[in-house]
Amino acid sequence: MSILNDLQTRSDSKCELCSTTVGLDLFEIPASPNTDAEHCVLACEACRTQMQPDASPDVHHWRCLNESMWSQTPAVQVMAWRMFNILSGETWARDALDMLYLDDETLAWAKANTPEADEHAIIHKDANGATLVAGDTVTLIKDLVVKGAGFTAKRGTAVRNISLVADNEKHIEGRVSGQQIVILTEFVKRG
Repeated sequence: MSILNDLQTRSDSKCELCSTTVGLDLFEIPASPNTDAEHCVLACEACRTQMQPDASPDVHHWRCLNESMWSQTPAVQVMAWRMFNILSGETWARDALDMLYLDDETLAWAKANTPEADEHAIIHKDANGATLVAGDTVTLIKDLVVKGAGFTAKRGTAVRNISLVADNEKHIEGRVSGQQIVILTEFVKRG
């Protein structure tokens, strides 16, 4: 049996990501340890096109991942994880990524050859360990005395449209009481 036949049998001849039945073909997952059926997905033309490195994904198309992320097939889980990371500017995608559980081996495969795999990449995380991205809204979890500004930023204050400090994963910037301030990530939670 060929890899394509194996994938069609596994997926019941449906795209493993969006469940459509037209334009199906195999998609080899980049940075896979092997090129067998276990390291490929059966995907429609729309999904295959948007999974290319230089593609601009259609945010609405990828809402299908809310269903397929629960697949027991590691290859499908890897592609869901990668697409949620690409779409992490969308609240629904970040929320889904927070819910997606991958075992250690599958997570290592998902992270292979991605920007997060770069050991020098700076990743900003809130007090709960959730990844922060520029433009997020965070809430202060502690009263913070703002030095030099003469006020205290109160716990529960929402800081919208944050900026990430490029060279320090523990610092973000945001506007509180009309002032642009630097905030330690350990004192905020996303959302």
